[in-house]
Amino acid sequence: MPTPSRLLSRRAILLGAAVAVLPVSGRAAPPPGWRLMMVESPACHHCRAWHAQIGPGYAASRAGRAAPMIHVDVDGPYPDGLALDRRPWITPTFVLLSDGFERGRVEGYVGARHFHPVLEAMMREAGLALPGAS
Repeated sequence: MPTPSRLLSRRAILLGAAVAVLPVSGRAAPPPGWRLMMVESPACHHCRAWHAQIGPGYAASRAGRAAPMIHVDVDGPYPDGLALDRRPWITPTFVLLSDGFERGRVEGYVGARHFHPVLEAMMREAGLALPGAS
């Protein structure tokens, strides 16, 4: 049976090894809580349409107040600490994150008329309470 001091040194070694493998980069981790990550590309005309039609009012919308948006280029860099089901390759892709974990996804742009209903349905299904919803 190992002695307590020996266990402590094993724990210290394991903790040191865990810290040594943590990613170190200039990219920030996503803020805690619910976020909507828009994966986009400068060449994407649907992304430009979203920015023109939805983008100006997103932060003030129910969905925007519940899940503030972060923007990421499809080619990266992605924020550290994300746990995605798979790498997005369609632009735009809207990934609902809870503390960095993917909770839902909408691939493509469904148009200004359908965007908020589709997004809010995904948010409710993921368990996110929307402000002002009954």
